[in-house]
Amino acid sequence: MIKRTLYFGNPAQLRKKDMQLHIELIGSTDLQIVTVPIEDIGMVVLDHPQIMLSQALLASLNENNVAIINCDARHLPYGLMLPLFSHHAFTERMYQQLESSLPLRKNLWQQTVVAKINNQAKVLAKIGVPVERMKYFAGLVKSGDPQNIEGRAAAYHWEHLFGAESGFSRSRTGDAPNPMLNYGYAILLAIVARGLVSSGLLPSLGIHHRNKYNPWCLASDIMEPYRTYVDQIVVKLAASYPESNELTPDIKKHLLQIPAVDVLIDGKMSPLMVGLQRTTASLSACFEGSSRRIIFPEIV
Repeated sequence: MIKRTLYFGNPAQLRKKDMQLHIELIGSTDLQIVTVPIEDIGMVVLDHPQIMLSQALLASLNENNVAIINCDARHLPYGLMLPLFSHHAFTERMYQQLESSLPLRKNLWQQTVVAKINNQAKVLAKIGVPVERMKYFAGLVKSGDPQNIEGRAAAYHWEHLFGAESGFSRSRTGDAPNPMLNYGYAILLAIVARGLVSSGLLPSLGIHHRNKYNPWCLASDIMEPYRTYVDQIVVKLAASYPESNELTPDIKKHLLQIPAVDVLIDGKMSPLMVGLQRTTASLSACFEGSSRRIIFPEIV
């Protein structure tokens, strides 16, 4: 079942009662309490300084493996809360991950890069960009990607995604549509981290990323083939909101639909959040030794 994503951009009191999330808008002239079953929630986005949550609600959200995102003064996702232990065999899975061999991790990164480049090629093909070079890049990727084919493919991807004449440059601090990409990727990272934790994995211990300032290295690895789903949404948003550096409520509404986007994974269609769970479970099986393949989605 697809879990719900809840966004709060106004003052509110959030509490738990009878396994329901009770929502009371502060300052509303029409006092009305809305309830949502906690078991139906997958992600909560808190985007206002006057939102109050009860400890009982936080504990229950953690018990149900809900990703809780809080936003900063610029209304961008900044913090992420996840349960410490949401898998029954957490310690065993943790040691399997910690003791995984370097050749295995290099092979897993090779699979990840190839899946990412293939998805990028399909996105570019859908907008009429020649993709022979991307297919060539995908065939060059070796174990561990020592030649950084991922970076070379990414350069081609960004050069053409918004039109070669656009002069777009991908940067966290760049102009539009970079803010849309940043927001979408932050939502995606939270979904991936949630899936990793539910599969008993440590989202900070990557198979490739090793940045000491990045607490989500494994999530940063596994989200790579999924980034193209955000890219597709942002291409359409950029056409509808050209030159817009402001993340309007309508833009956020579209980006918050990312967990529900349909993806083709292992021959079957499913919502992205559900498909992501298959990916993290397959990664856990690789660390366990019962599989050698990560199941990633394919752009259709």
